[in-house]
Amino acid sequence: MFELTLQALYSGLLTGTYYALVALGLALVFGTMKIINLAHGELVLLAAYVAYTAESQWSLNPLAAIPFAMVVVSVVAIAVYLLIDRIKKDRELNSLILTFGIGIILTNFVLLVWSADIRSTTTPWFQQAVVFGDLLFSSRSEILFFLISVALVGATWWWLSQTWYGRATRAVSSDRKAAMLMGVNPRQTEILSFVVASILATVAGIAIFTGQVIEPSLGHALTVKAFIITVLAGMGSIPGVLLGAILIGVVEALTVTYFSSSLQELTGMVLFLVVLLLRPQGLFGFGVRRG
Repeated sequence: MFELTLQALYSGLLTGTYYALVALGLALVFGTMKIINLAHGELVLLAAYVAYTAESQWSLNPLAAIPFAMVVVSVVAIAVYLLIDRIKKDRELNSLILTFGIGIILTNFVLLVWSADIRSTTTPWFQQAVVFGDLLFSSRSEILFFLISVALVGATWWWLSQTWYGRATRAVSSDRKAAMLMGVNPRQTEILSFVVASILATVAGIAIFTGQVIEPSLGHALTVKAFIITVLAGMGSIPGVLLGAILIGVVEALTVTYFSSSLQELTGMVLFLVVLLLRPQGLFGFGVRRG
């Protein structure tokens, strides 16, 4: 029993880190534009399929496909932004409808180009086992992208807090008009947020492709999971996103271990509803101050 629990905690930790990359991209766009990009999960999926094509058609290692996938996903992300930017009335609601439609289009594009078959990497190195103390088992892919994901979350936190463009992003998020008075170009900042989110989505997509299997319906599930993690974390908390993602990963792993894989998604939704009821500002967010 102890060994099963320990393995579930370990697996949940590894899975939660790439969940964090998906959620961080969604949270970044929401923080800058107050828009939930419902096509974000499909961008993650697109990166995974670009890596699959690079591996199957050109015999490229999935890691070598990351730059190419970043270009493709960034171009699509900028196109999504340009469509959203044309909305002048009821931006929040209309952008939700628009991005939901774009997500459906991307899902059907994936179906048309790559079919509904399940895909995964054929590079043996990623699938080889890593064992710690005859207790903890994982693949090389999981260890590699755990380290990459933690580094990227830390780099994003540093970028937002220490660089001029990061501070400009936070300024636009806080007060768009005040940021303009300070010389910040909100449109440029919003595009940059979409590009950074697409970079995070690309790495998350490659991580999923090398560590699990991909299929066209996965994009929508990733968007929902990213939204749940963002709410769990509380708006504006990057460490909270990482901790919330790990929490979701651990809860799912424990559910699969002790109950059933069919309940995996349900446990995340139950946790989401409990947090909404008991702590609406999120587990790591702050309540509204009244004075």
